Parts: sequence; structure tokens; C-alpha cells
Amino acid sequence: MAEILFLVHRAPWPPDRGDRIRSWHMFEALAKLAPVHVAALADNEAEAEVARRKMAPLCASLAIEVRKVSRPLALAQAVLRGEPVSNRLFRNAALARHVGGLIRHGEISHIVAFSGQMAQYLPADFAGPVVMDFVDVDSAKFATYAAQDKRQPLHWVHAREADRLGAFEAAVAERVDASLFVSGAEATLFRTRSGLDERRVQAVENGIDTDIFDPALPFAPVGQGEGPLAVFTGQMDYRPNIDAVRWFATDILPLIRKHHPDARFAIVGRAPTDEVRALASLPGVNVTGEVPDVRPWLAAADTVVAPLLLARGIQNKLLEAMAMARPVVASGAAAEGIDATPGEHMLVADTADAMAVAVGTLIDDRAQAQRMGQAARAQMIARYGWDARLAPLGQLLGLAA
Repeated sequence: MAEILFLVHRAPWPPDRGDRIRSWHMFEALAKLAPVHVAALADNEAEAEVARRKMAPLCASLAIEVRKVSRPLALAQAVLRGEPVSNRLFRNAALARHVGGLIRHGEISHIVAFSGQMAQYLPADFAGPVVMDFVDVDSAKFATYAAQDKRQPLHWVHAREADRLGAFEAAVAERVDASLFVSGAEATLFRTRSGLDERRVQAVENGIDTDIFDPALPFAPVGQGEGPLAVFTGQMDYRPNIDAVRWFATDILPLIRKHHPDARFAIVGRAPTDEVRALASLPGVNVTGEVPDVRPWLAAADTVVAPLLLARGIQNKLLEAMAMARPVVASGAAAEGIDATPGEHMLVADTADAMAVAVGTLIDDRAQAQRMGQAARAQMIARYGWDARLAPLGQLLGLAA
């Protein structure tokens, strides 16, 4: 009988951030194919315990260990050993022992690893099918950071990580049966870098639950106040999100407020850094911190904005906003990989002036904004159901659904 080992860099529950949304739905899809043993990490004990309570009854076995390696220590260890820092950050001896025990016991027939950092737990001599979901080409992200930080102390750290992680990703892809990425663009980039073909490197896109992200559901009022409201959602200690909201708050919102003096901007998401919190001192800016549910904020938004200067893969924040029938204004980087037509399902802008004009257009023309939101939701329903997105997993593993 088939049994699947699912290696995850963050325990999938609750599915309240981009990586956990994908890994949770992947777990559900795998559980329809065979019993699943989950071996995961968590950022702290509270998160681990929440995940254990939810997932233990659903798993053949469950092990969640808390990461305790600090970034400075991980960097020092990685430099000494010639490894990627990312791998050191997610290395845990207890989890490695647990995985080794499962493999030696002989019940595991298939392995799915989620996020490149978990590839270090793959046994070298495992004979069954192995699928590696890299999600994004992380090494390319660090290469972009290095290019952006040429005159800053972190330049060499990011440049080194891009090099070491890129070599690690390529070596892993050579070992496994299939490597997955969240978008066609990411898969194409990795094929170019690795030299592997479309059979070995494939795109398995994210989906969206349009029954949960449904504007017809009743939501408690939030974001009340005078003036049109633009909303950004995301993890607010993540550098691309920090850069995006800083750009919008300091450069784009003032342009919008020239024509709409009461325009407001809400930054919605957990763990805002001090830099993000400081943006609340600017006219019209609200930093909410963590909220129990982003849907009321999406429902309250006149526009949802995604001014990401750096984005990898498919942005869940956009799928959620579009499923909620919100008119979206996104940068080209944020929109890449989403099957949507600019001008019909969203507006795309890449300069501060262009983004301000796009948001202002939707504020001024509420009928257009409504049409765009409805078209976006229809596209999400037609194109992005999770069952359809993750259907290839069974075929890749050689297991019938």
C-alpha cells in the first residue's frame, strides 16, 4: 500500500500566508491519494501546537519541530561549510532523525518535498518516486537582492546565497523525478538554468477557494472612514512586501491624494517591521498589523494594490482579491504568471505616475471598477479551482486519485 512522506518547511496549518496556503491544499490533495506522513518545521512552539491540534487526526504520522537557528548563526555556519544559508536556517537534527526512522521502517513509498530548503532531508538512497515542489526559483530572488544592494553590506551575502542556492537547486532537480514551480515563468526560468526538460520541470499553479473568498458572504465592517480605500495584504516582515508598501505610501499615495485628498491606504498583514509601522505617520496610511481574517478588508477596499518591485511565482494576494471581485492594480512583476488580461481583469502599472493614474481611474469610474471586479471573480472561478490546479500530483506520483 502506498504511503506518502510530505516534507514541509512550515507546518501547513493555518493556511493564512502564501506558502502555507499552497502546502495545505497540497496536503489535502495528497491525502486523497494515500495516507500521508507529515514532517514539518515551525517558526515557534505556538504555531507548532496549533498545527498539531488540527493535523494530527488527518495524518498517518505527524512530526513538527521548531526552528531555533538564528540568521547570524546560520550565516556563520553556512560560510564555514560552503552551504546555502537557507538550508542552515531550516536544518533540524530531530526532524532529520525522524525522517530517517520513517524511511528505515520501510512504509514510505513516495516523497513530496515542499520548498527547496526541505530537499536536504531527502534520503540519498530512496528508491520510490520523489517530487520536489520548489514553488519559486529562490536563487533568482537572492540574485535580484544582490543586484539591488550593490553598495550595501548585504550585497556579498545575497550574491553568495544566489550562487550556492542555485547550485543546490540544480543538484536536487537532477536527483528527483519531477521539480514543480508555481508558474510557467518560474518553470521556464529553471529549465533554462538547469538544462532539464518539460517532463522533469513543470508548473503546478496555485488555486483559490472561491467559496471562502466570496464577496456575497457577510463580513463585519472594517476600514471605515471618509475617502476611497486602497488595500495591500501580505506578510509584513517580508522584504518585497516592505519595499512595495513603502513605495506606495511615500511615492504613489501622495500623487493619488492630489486629486483625491481623502484617499486612504491600509497595510494589512502580520508582523509589520518598525519601518512598516512608521508609515502610519503619513497622511492617509493605516497599518493594521495581524488581522483574524483578510476578507473583510478586501471587501471594504475600493481598490486592492500590489506594487511589488520584486515578485516570484503567483501572488496569492491577487488571487484572493480577484476572487473577492475587487478591482486590482498591480505591477507587472506581481501580475506575472496570473492568467488575466490587463484592462479586463486587472490594471497593470509599473511607475508611480502610472499606478496613481490607474488607482485614480478606478476611484473615478465606479462602474468600470465593478465590471473589472466581477470579471476577475469569473476568471478565478473558471481558471483557479484547487482541485484542477493540483490534479497533476497523482499522475506525477503514479497514484490514481
